Amino acid sequence: MGVANERSIAWGIAQEASSNGAILAFTYQNEVFKDRIIKLAKSIESKTVLKCDVENQNEIKQTFKKVSSALGELDFIVHAMAFSDKDELKGNYSETTKDNFRKTMLISTFSLTEICKEALNIMSNKGGSIITLTYIGGERTTPNYNVMGVAKAALEASVRYLSVDLGRKNIRINSLSAGPMRTLAGAAISGARHVFRHSENNSPLKKNPSLSEVGKAAIYLISDLSSGVTGENHYVDGGYNIIAVPKENN
Repeated sequence: MGVANERSIAWGIAQEASSNGAILAFTYQNEVFKDRIIKLAKSIESKTVLKCDVENQNEIKQTFKKVSSALGELDFIVHAMAFSDKDELKGNYSETTKDNFRKTMLISTFSLTEICKEALNIMSNKGGSIITLTYIGGERTTPNYNVMGVAKAALEASVRYLSVDLGRKNIRINSLSAGPMRTLAGAAISGARHVFRHSENNSPLKKNPSLSEVGKAAIYLISDLSSGVTGENHYVDGGYNIIAVPKENN
């Protein structure tokens, strides 16, 4: 849930999941994305593409009913949706409007909770896994991230609380925090090139992650390779998250 185009982190995860034998269903927000998502889905032989605007609670319910009819039980879900008015990501966080705060939190954060509630009805009896995408801006200040950072912080807290609820049914939930990437969402952030270069230059691995690297980490989280892991935030950022002060002339 949340593929926008072939550069989306969600698409990188989908490709890796497909190559490992997963049968996938995709959702799209509105007609703007429909043809694009159908084309991508066909490229990995997925026949299930459904409209799901997470601002509409009834659409979420209907989506999972349709997924159940098409695929039966679900083993995993990838929640990769976020939204905020890009003009409000610039400048000062204190200038965020109440309307944009509400919409950002609803789409970027609360949608995960609603999806988990509906998913419980069709997740495998053996258990399953849910992952969501976050970013270091939810833990530390990042230029021009503002209200999205607040939403990601709430998203990561949601993962921890949901892990307790879902764990009773052997369903795990974790967040995956990728480093800066050249995606449609990343392009909406002013000064993204500065952040991209800074992370690349100062991470221990001296690079930002590729779609494939993030996808492979996601396979770990959605498969039984991580059967003992839940409520965690897993970084795929070349180690940047461990750095406090970079070495001089790094």
